[in-house]
Amino acid sequence: MNSGGDGLKAAHGPDTPVGGQAVVEGVMMRAPNATSVAVRKEDGSIVVRIRSARRIASRIPWLGRPGTRGIAVLLETMSDGISSLNFAAAQSMPESEGGEKTGASIAIGATMVIALAFGFFMFAVLPHALTLGLGALLGDNALESGRAVVFHLVDGIVKMLIFLAFMWGVSLMKDMRRVFEYHGAEHQAVHAFEAGLELTNKSLSRFPTAHPRCGTAFLITVIAVSIIVFAAVFPFMPVLFENRILNQLAYVLIKAPLVLPIASLSYELIRLASRLDSRWLGWLLSAPGVLFQKITTKQPDEGQREVAIVALKTALTPGLAGVGPGKPESVLTFADFNEFTAWVPSPDQGASS
Repeated sequence: MNSGGDGLKAAHGPDTPVGGQAVVEGVMMRAPNATSVAVRKEDGSIVVRIRSARRIASRIPWLGRPGTRGIAVLLETMSDGISSLNFAAAQSMPESEGGEKTGASIAIGATMVIALAFGFFMFAVLPHALTLGLGALLGDNALESGRAVVFHLVDGIVKMLIFLAFMWGVSLMKDMRRVFEYHGAEHQAVHAFEAGLELTNKSLSRFPTAHPRCGTAFLITVIAVSIIVFAAVFPFMPVLFENRILNQLAYVLIKAPLVLPIASLSYELIRLASRLDSRWLGWLLSAPGVLFQKITTKQPDEGQREVAIVALKTALTPGLAGVGPGKPESVLTFADFNEFTAWVPSPDQGASS
């Protein structure tokens, strides 16, 4: 049997938001009603976990409105992403080590905490310190203040360069190349769905591996917006401590909660860019993120596209796995992609969502 992207598109509406991320040997996809993560195991089988969506905006309505919805999306994406990475890592372990998976989950959780701390140091503390150091080296009072507009322009440029260098270095790692290939497969599946095409290897291969709404594009936009916001806010910031080091540390810590409104504004800009993709403004807003994806996405193979198709179709049709109000999660295993396509009904038979 065959399930086409055109049928899924028609069933869910022309503006159905879908997206996701790559995980170890797999892809996670988010749709309005569910999140799905599909992973290719060493024996060639595909295991997929489908979960009902737990949207923050359904509990806190004001976080679903333009201007604040980006905060909810950021928090949900982080939660789904960490959970999906955990699931994918667990699937990579041999079945005989099943008893050790709980310990692995704890280790992954600890790794995530360390990664967040490392990210804050790399992209908040280090750029701030380097800019202060440059000011001291040049004897520039503005660059030593931590408040001037020029300080945050330089700080933003340093932050961007660190981010580019870090991602370029990561891209040279052999294992990360496969993750970036799955990243490309995820984007191709989203492109095909948005174009209303049947979700097949052939249709996915027609599209680029970059996508304007990618998380990479989002991060680039966040850095750019943070430059503007910090340059607008910090010139009015008073001196908080007489001790210079404590004062600068306080400025860095103040930046942390500002990430939420910055992320929300960045989310709205990304959405605007996607609606203006045929105009010069849309191109201008999306071009930096798309260009940067030359580093973070690679051309996938057929098997990787298959995994992306499984993740997207199951995220769009959670009811096929019995996932709904009475059953928030289901885990299925398919011997191969052919078994999955035989399990999914054709478009004219309809699909439960």
